[in-house]
Amino acid sequence: MAPTALLSVFDKTGLAHLATTLQQRHGFQLVCSGGTAQLLREEAGLTVTAVADHTGAPELLNGRVKTLHPHIHGGILADRHKPEHLEDLQRQGIPPIDLVVVNLYPFESTVADATV
Repeated sequence: MAPTALLSVFDKTGLAHLATTLQQRHGFQLVCSGGTAQLLREEAGLTVTAVADHTGAPELLNGRVKTLHPHIHGGILADRHKPEHLEDLQRQGIPPIDLVVVNLYPFESTVADATV
């Protein structure tokens, strides 16, 4: 099974290069939040799976809730040294997530903006 990376970033500087390297040199499958997926498809021509397609659940609250789902957290938190964790993943159809690439939006300026 190919390794899987979850990418969900606010600041997308250098992301296309990183994602291209992960996919083309290291064989990663890429699971990305909405804006990240769009950028990587359009600018880098990469094949990515949107988080919403991976989980079967749409983004909520104007994109504030994207990755809060058992198919994401289970894939990240499973201990691959524990057979029962691997059995849980297999039973639920959850692929392990090997790498997480995230950065956060600028919190102070966002909460200061009354339109957000």
